[in-house]
Amino acid sequence: MLQNAVKPLLDSPLASQSDKLETKQSMKAVAIIPARLASTRLPRKVLREIAGKPLIGLVYEAVRSSPLLADVIIATDSAEIMEVCRKRGWKAQITSSEHRSGTERVHEVSKSVVADVYVNVQGDEPLTRAEHIATLLEVMKNPSVTVGTVMTSAGAADISNPNAVKVVTDLYGRALYFSRATLPFDRDGTQPRYYKHLGVYAYREAALNRFVSLPESMLEQSERLEQLRFLENGIPIYVGETPYDTVGVDTEQDLQRVAEILQRGNR
Repeated sequence: MLQNAVKPLLDSPLASQSDKLETKQSMKAVAIIPARLASTRLPRKVLREIAGKPLIGLVYEAVRSSPLLADVIIATDSAEIMEVCRKRGWKAQITSSEHRSGTERVHEVSKSVVADVYVNVQGDEPLTRAEHIATLLEVMKNPSVTVGTVMTSAGAADISNPNAVKVVTDLYGRALYFSRATLPFDRDGTQPRYYKHLGVYAYREAALNRFVSLPESMLEQSERLEQLRFLENGIPIYVGETPYDTVGVDTEQDLQRVAEILQRGNR
């Protein structure tokens, strides 16, 4: 579908010649990892240990492996998580307990941390790789892009799995829709390619400010996917493609699967 998400992006009618020239300039990117204890399907999951290390620490160290980031910050409303971070030397910041989404937590941190781009890596994505960050920031090199994310080819088990979010894009790499449903629907057996959305985003400050000013959208409430608030309000999300899948930890089975992958040394 998208052999190189950046090329169609820069070749699109939306990209001016000045936009293309600006992609060569340096871009300060800061990663923020929202983390809370009040998860519903797997309580206290970010502090669950794998090989003697809390899940949030695995995510933090995975994100820190990217040489493209100026800083990495865990954003939490939990004093317990803050204490764990302090003891381990992981940079963290306390945020409001009123936030309803990770994007809102990222927005709060953006008010005190200056960056060109804010990267949001969900606190339950321990298999995040430096390549995911590189793909995402490649998308954000176009200054007209205010929100970016990443997808990968969906495995057979993910296509009908509601916990694996699917995404469809247009020819310029813009997301048309994200859904827990099997999307697109294969009516005539043409076997379309399916893409799985990965839990990493990038935003410019203007997009974060706009997001928190808007109420939860109808589609966001229906799918429980916060990124749909952007789309439903006409804010485009550009999607880069990576060959590297991840495993988000939502259940006890996911936790065991990640432990086995890390034990094999296969990320």
